[in-house]
Amino acid sequence: MNSDPSSNTPGSGNGFDTQPRHYMITGGAGFLGINLVRYLLDRGHQVTSLDIAPFDYPERDRIRVIDGDIRNREDVDRSLEGVDIVVHTAAALPLYKAEEIYSTDIEGSRTVMQAALDAGIQRVVHVSSTAVYGIPDHHPLVEEDPMDGVGPYGIAKVEAENMCASFREQGMVVPIVRPKSFIGPERLGVFALFYDWAKDGRGFPMIGNGNNRYQLCDVEDVCQGIYLCATGPADRVDDVFNIGAREFTTMKEDYQAVLDVAGFGKKIRGFPASPVIWTLRILEAMKLSPLYKWVYETACEDSFVSIEKAERVLGFDPKYSNKDALIRNYRWYLEHLHEFENASGVSHRVPWGQGVLRVAKLFF
Repeated sequence: MNSDPSSNTPGSGNGFDTQPRHYMITGGAGFLGINLVRYLLDRGHQVTSLDIAPFDYPERDRIRVIDGDIRNREDVDRSLEGVDIVVHTAAALPLYKAEEIYSTDIEGSRTVMQAALDAGIQRVVHVSSTAVYGIPDHHPLVEEDPMDGVGPYGIAKVEAENMCASFREQGMVVPIVRPKSFIGPERLGVFALFYDWAKDGRGFPMIGNGNNRYQLCDVEDVCQGIYLCATGPADRVDDVFNIGAREFTTMKEDYQAVLDVAGFGKKIRGFPASPVIWTLRILEAMKLSPLYKWVYETACEDSFVSIEKAERVLGFDPKYSNKDALIRNYRWYLEHLHEFENASGVSHRVPWGQGVLRVAKLFF
């Protein structure tokens, strides 16, 4: 049976183990997955990626790639050979159909957890989401707040966390990371819409006046939080941790930083929330807009979590503010635009089709 890594030689005298290990990452070909692959390789670890999507990055020759589905037990078993630690990032995002979300985010998670337990792997870091808090009535949100999943994605994330608790009862160490919306290299999705308008010298509409505070997180800081959970002492990390930027201002101010870098003198423009939300509901129902309910109905509300627990227990120290993360992601977008300008889809790795919003762009 594989021993828990924190029970071996600590790496820095504080109980954190940085000895070379073999990590298996579910969703290794995704936006978070590839950033975590690079993060672990930079620290001398071996990596296996399990993903249904092709792993088409330059790092392919430096890791073991398993093309497979987390819902298929044989694929998962194959990916766990020789592995010490699992990081479970794979998930079906809110734009997927409900049955796809449930089968991936609930049943797929159960398959990964059970296979790891059967293989004697004692630690699985589960990447959840702040979507488990539902639509909050206070801020900042803390880990002890009740979970209230909204929509198939939120419901599935809550159920997956409850499942993690059941595997803890069987002796596994299952840290849960709840990151805020994260951005950085390889991140496209809904953010590509904003970056496209910025590069073309357009302003950008905001739902509401933009004076709400909406915390983000750079993907490198998410990787740091995951790594601290993977390497820390079992009795400290076997818990739930919010991960997000330490520094953030208002939506209008944070996003304006990107328009300022774009250099066209354009501004974020606020619009009354209610009519915009109703319009987007209709456009979504007609499949003319890529924006889904969770995006447009929370964009004008405060949304931020306390990261005090992760700072205190894990030593989490985020490197990027909201503005830093947005600008870093925008610059990456410009440098790599030629690689994806004709691509579209529903994952974070490709730009989402703008639909009728492409027409709205002409007025900004």
